[in-house]
Amino acid sequence: MKITCFIEYQIDPHKVHLFEQYAQNWGKVIPQCGGELLGYFLPHEGTNNIAYGLISFESLADYEIYRHTLRQSQLGSCNFSFAKNEQFIVSEKRTFLRTVPSTYLPAKKGELS
Repeated sequence: MKITCFIEYQIDPHKVHLFEQYAQNWGKVIPQCGGELLGYFLPHEGTNNIAYGLISFESLADYEIYRHTLRQSQLGSCNFSFAKNEQFIVSEKRTFLRTVPSTYLPAKKGELS
């Protein structure tokens, strides 16, 4: 059963540009460590201190393997250090969701499925 880790970040609204760099860095690391990065999302209008990240895995067991691999990743470690040193993340919380398979990344109109 595919699961998605939904991460909600409370960020410093004066450091959104630093969080964006952090998210871009994960764009390289997460796939290398076994996660399917669906994307990071920054505040645009309305609330200015909430951002999101979504990463999917084939199973919770695959998520655990990913976590182990991520802990061993030098690039991952550097990105965690970047966040800690720059203090742009105030808090984060994770929720694990299961997908509704027929709705997960459906083919765009005109594409073959």
